[in-house]
Amino acid sequence: MESNNQLAFYGGNKTVDKQFQWPIYDEAEVNAVAEIVRSGAWANPNCDGLVAEFEKEFATYCGTKYAITCVNGSVAIRLALMACGVKPGDEVIIPPYSFIATASVVVEANCVPVFVDIDSDTYNLSVLEVEKAITPRTKAIIPVHFAGQACNMDAIMDIANKHNIKVIEDACHAHGGEYKGNKLGSIGHAGCFSFQSSKNLNSGEGGIIVTNDEDLANMVASLRNVGRVKGGQWYEHHFLGCNYRITQLQTAILSLQLTRLEEQTRKRNENGIYLNSLLLSIPGIKPLTRGHGETVHTYHIYIFKYDKAYFNNISKKEFAALLAAEGVPSFMGYPEPLYKQPVFLQKNFMCYALPEHVDYTNVCCPNTEQACYEEAVWILQHAMLGTKEDMDSFAEAIRKIQRIVLSES
Repeated sequence: MESNNQLAFYGGNKTVDKQFQWPIYDEAEVNAVAEIVRSGAWANPNCDGLVAEFEKEFATYCGTKYAITCVNGSVAIRLALMACGVKPGDEVIIPPYSFIATASVVVEANCVPVFVDIDSDTYNLSVLEVEKAITPRTKAIIPVHFAGQACNMDAIMDIANKHNIKVIEDACHAHGGEYKGNKLGSIGHAGCFSFQSSKNLNSGEGGIIVTNDEDLANMVASLRNVGRVKGGQWYEHHFLGCNYRITQLQTAILSLQLTRLEEQTRKRNENGIYLNSLLLSIPGIKPLTRGHGETVHTYHIYIFKYDKAYFNNISKKEFAALLAAEGVPSFMGYPEPLYKQPVFLQKNFMCYALPEHVDYTNVCCPNTEQACYEEAVWILQHAMLGTKEDMDSFAEAIRKIQRIVLSES
């Protein structure tokens, strides 16, 4: 392997000299899109045809009765919240280690985000902290299957059932993931997915909500189609929805991409297990743990913990830059918890139902802050579709950095 004793960041040879393709497609996707373009039937205001066909395919894949597409994963979560019946001022429990949409959609629904710390072993919601955060105003929990690692859904559903709280799974990282043999997204009252360009199932943009609740499915379908209902007239609007419909072009791509997903997920899962075995032998590097109920991990992000004490005390930010320069598709992840974002510190939003006493400057989630500031380094999902030799090279890149920075001490 790499014998060069200079880091690539400073002009040495890269350890990983390979481009990892994403998205993965062939002429089937090209022809499917071309067929729609030539047909002239670009719009689909009734959400039938290809859209309805894909919804059935995805529901079957997830093991749910219903699936309703929409424009993106953020809107999917907001529509699910609204369809679950939350009211202005209701509290919604969320993790602060997630994309901004997990929190911003709660505000958009005129509800109050309640940030609950993550478990240090999995970076998913801490069940113990969720229990502590329940109040009479808590109406929903949004567990995020972060990086594709399943949350502790048995415990979360037990808490929800005890307190009559809705559970909306944020499965935007978790297409194809499983918890105790059940597809992620199918366990709570609703599950939400994103089809944004970086996601494991991808059409550039798009989203979907899955559920087994017919009333919830009908409400989501209405909200994403300007409040129309089944059997109603075109200009008859029953609920305050908007046009959040997905397009024919996107669903043509998604139907074909779905046929690739199971094999890709299997490969990511196998590579993740193998990479874990490699990194466990490197002092100062610790993969997030498995064995918490996940039967398939999607590794939308492969995360390991970095301990600077074993790398001559260089910061996580500097280490991540060195690793990326070595050719590993990686970076330092979120720089701040969500509650540290200016939008929450300054409450730069219109949410008429947010109580005056809510002050996010007082929030502190120690595990999340440790992940953001000190520990978490991410390897991206398309790299996890590589070979075992690629996983070997990722580990070798870390060893190279460690060897060189320690030699400089």
